[in-house]
Amino acid sequence: MPLLIDAHEDLAWNIHTLNRDYTRSALDIRKRESKDNNSKLNGNSLLGWENYQRGKVAVIFATLFVSPLRKKLGGWDTEVYRDFDQAHRTNKKQAETYKALAGDHPDKFRLVRTKGDLAEVIGDWKKPGKDHPVGLVLLMEGAEGVRKPAELEDWWETGVRIIGPAWAGTRFCGGSHEPGPLTEEGRALLKGMAETGFALDISHMDELAAKQALDEFPGPVIASHANCAALIQGYEGNRQLSDDIIRRTIARDGVIGLVPFLAFLKNGWKISDGRKGFSLSDPYCAHIDHVCQLAGDAWHAAIGTDFDGGFGVESVPEDVDSIDDLQKLHPVLQDRGFVEAEIERIMNGNWLRFLEACLPG
Repeated sequence: MPLLIDAHEDLAWNIHTLNRDYTRSALDIRKRESKDNNSKLNGNSLLGWENYQRGKVAVIFATLFVSPLRKKLGGWDTEVYRDFDQAHRTNKKQAETYKALAGDHPDKFRLVRTKGDLAEVIGDWKKPGKDHPVGLVLLMEGAEGVRKPAELEDWWETGVRIIGPAWAGTRFCGGSHEPGPLTEEGRALLKGMAETGFALDISHMDELAAKQALDEFPGPVIASHANCAALIQGYEGNRQLSDDIIRRTIARDGVIGLVPFLAFLKNGWKISDGRKGFSLSDPYCAHIDHVCQLAGDAWHAAIGTDFDGGFGVESVPEDVDSIDDLQKLHPVLQDRGFVEAEIERIMNGNWLRFLEACLPG
């Protein structure tokens, strides 16, 4: 089995809102949560350390995610902000959570801040044995915790390496369901990010803002978790990527993480529709293939699951029970005509190329 790199998991959000313990297995988490309301709040977990081991999940882009108060999900949702100071504090708390996770369980998790850290994690996975530490690359999803560009240096020292300016609309740009262009504050953020060394994640950015950012931001660019709008019949939103944005991202040597979330694969899908008839082969792999067809190669499509990011096992293809089942992509991609080297790129190589380009030495 090839190694797997997943470009989007909201671990800290789940640790703080639902008290999930990702040093355990997804099954253990589900058993504990069967006694409370958690599965109703965020679905049954798809993630856990044992599953990372079985699925050869070597590296995760672990997010700092807090939502604006207007998007609060309920009294249990602690990870929200009323103002930019609160966004800053909550993001810092989540960064400390990842630091503690790696510090308390160095055999299970390691922070990846440099090329050397990445090489150590990948090297460990290539050694014999069944237990390997999972690398955590910190990604800030929604940048309201950056109160001013001068703070970017501090966020870099904290370990953040990738920033997405939007989730919903922010003072920087339009976001999901809240369209709008880059603002002057957004341009100042991008300028500071480039000067500091951050990569840009265009996921959740409104189409116009994403086009402007792709034209103006000189550093590495990705979409950590988004699908292809052209393949979703009847889709008219601004969350998924148009072919124009995909082509522009490819032209910047960017990488796109495709999401196996049924609501991102079929317009209007809801949990009550069930997941029967949905598989990794159809329709998920069609999105991977679409990016490859637009690129003319397999250098720009990758995996960005968003697992446990507001949904659980009830909302993914029926042949997926936890993240280790993504290894089923290997034969599925073979059946679509991908050769071994291309499958390796999709599963891990394209994210490795991106990380080796954007991480400091």
